[in-house]
Amino acid sequence: MEKRYFTIGMAGHIDHGKTSLTKALTNVDTDRLKEEKERQISIELGFAPLYEDDEIQISVIDVPGHERFIRQMIAGVAGIDLVVLVVAADEGVMPQTREHLDILKFLGVKNGLVAISKIDRVDEEFFELVKDDILEELSGTVFEDAPFVLVDSLSKKGIDEMKALIIQKLKEQEMRDAKGAFRLPIDQVFTIKGQGTVVRGTVYEGTVVEGQILKIMPKGLGVRARQIQVHHSPAERAFAGQRTAINLSGVSKEDVERGDVLVSSEHFLVTKTLDVAIRVVEDLEHMVKQRMPIKLHIGTAEVMGRIVFFDRNEIKEENGEILCQLRLEEEILTKRGDRFILRRPSPQETIGGGWVIDPRGDKYRFGNQTIEELEKKKVGSPKERITTALMEAKCLPLAELIKRTSLDEFTVTEKLNEKEFVFFDGKEYTLQLLINSIEEDIFDRLQDYHLLYSMKIGINKAVLLQTLEKRVPKHLLDFVIENGITNHIFNRRGQFVSIASFVPHVPKNWAKRTENLVAELKKDGLKVRSLKEYFSDAGIPGTLEADLRRFLEEEEVLVLLDAQFAYHGDVFQQAVAKLRSQTGAEFDVGAAKDVLELSRKYMIPFLEKLDSMGLTKRLENKRIWNK
Repeated sequence: MEKRYFTIGMAGHIDHGKTSLTKALTNVDTDRLKEEKERQISIELGFAPLYEDDEIQISVIDVPGHERFIRQMIAGVAGIDLVVLVVAADEGVMPQTREHLDILKFLGVKNGLVAISKIDRVDEEFFELVKDDILEELSGTVFEDAPFVLVDSLSKKGIDEMKALIIQKLKEQEMRDAKGAFRLPIDQVFTIKGQGTVVRGTVYEGTVVEGQILKIMPKGLGVRARQIQVHHSPAERAFAGQRTAINLSGVSKEDVERGDVLVSSEHFLVTKTLDVAIRVVEDLEHMVKQRMPIKLHIGTAEVMGRIVFFDRNEIKEENGEILCQLRLEEEILTKRGDRFILRRPSPQETIGGGWVIDPRGDKYRFGNQTIEELEKKKVGSPKERITTALMEAKCLPLAELIKRTSLDEFTVTEKLNEKEFVFFDGKEYTLQLLINSIEEDIFDRLQDYHLLYSMKIGINKAVLLQTLEKRVPKHLLDFVIENGITNHIFNRRGQFVSIASFVPHVPKNWAKRTENLVAELKKDGLKVRSLKEYFSDAGIPGTLEADLRRFLEEEEVLVLLDAQFAYHGDVFQQAVAKLRSQTGAEFDVGAAKDVLELSRKYMIPFLEKLDSMGLTKRLENKRIWNK
């Protein structure tokens, strides 16, 4: 069974014991900051490992409960699979508890349980009153039928039962999509001395592997995942649902900020105009008006914008789902189906939330016609369903596409004729967008390899594809490479792949010394010194010698006679021509020595080289020229 990864969140009012409960469950104190210790509240998101076995791994996020830290709370909840709503037995449901319930509803979090904390502080009679109050408040929410757990973090009452219940519920739950393109909304950025920039977040979807080339969006910065950590332990990869920290190369801490998104694919859209479906809270304190300023919380991003209605000019009360548009002041990265929260910037309050129908919103006229078009978009066009299926699986045969999209064969076949879709290997479909993305990834990897190993003709194809095969089917990778060769983007010599325009060359900082070495070798003709001496005299380090020898030999500048001696290519060819012209069809060592005027020290390796190259054939004490 494939291992599954989940993140749960502790939500609830300030001082209801979320951090203490997290510590009791995990033995980890998630309050790290000095200010948090002093004020006894959680400001930043706190994380801890809860449980792991062969089939499941569970992490905990302790979400801040104070109203001032609502931004962090939204960022935390947006990436979790199960919510523990913590309600203190001595206080019951409080204002932030209600706001958290609204946020959970809008973010589509459906799996949860209720932990009534601090039960040792109240007697049984008072507890029954509090419990009735909590049940009444939770009526109509995602927690209406959620199981209750009675706990006390100090005495550890109910802790084992709560942990067992969490494990049971998550073992029954499907994991997030680990097959799609990798996406990690960044909620923390910091530096580690000697390591550089590190970002942290919850993997929304997909998988990331060590060494993978990624992009920070919406800025479009190219980076590489140098190292990956999960719960402070090194990991080769991180999966959807896991909390992870990734050490990035190619970017400084100042270039990255909370709200940016780390992705593996270009298919995610960067946008400022979203078509959305929203709901508002039941008890609106202030009217929501046309083009009113709003603060959008999506993933870990927080962006100002305006709300635009097409069938009304204001919302006075909650009245079902509303189709409208958000026009933002800054670009964000998002995709269809992403959940979000809307807050009023002043006076601050949560006004609603919803999901993205289309991240590529346009300008529309006010009226029912626009609402009808948005209704169609909301259902999802056949093309969008096919695209989503191929984004997740990378490539699929027709029968599987029909099954995954719930569309008829005629509709699927008709749409697959459009230019966005590519038929390959005579049996499967993929997206041109994916081909372009994979091609760019391979190109970037080859470019990095050529910079590091400029004297090599290319990288072994198996090594090149080793990391990519963990997230893209091998036959699709093979197709992309062959397609790239046809289009003169890549080149292949044997099992080695390179960028088509790449020409192997000596690194610039060693080029002049290499020229001097070659010139000296040529000047000495056939009576050369040990090749090692030429390298030493030229000041070329031993670490570079083997690669440089191989390169010069592949370029036919050097002809290696044996481990000790080598001739310049021109000198060797001239000697072969001279020997052939001044000997008959066959000759012996003595005749060769007379022609080339060489001692036995050089003559024997020279003749053996002729044999190995197939120029001559040895027969007893003679050699015969091959035609």
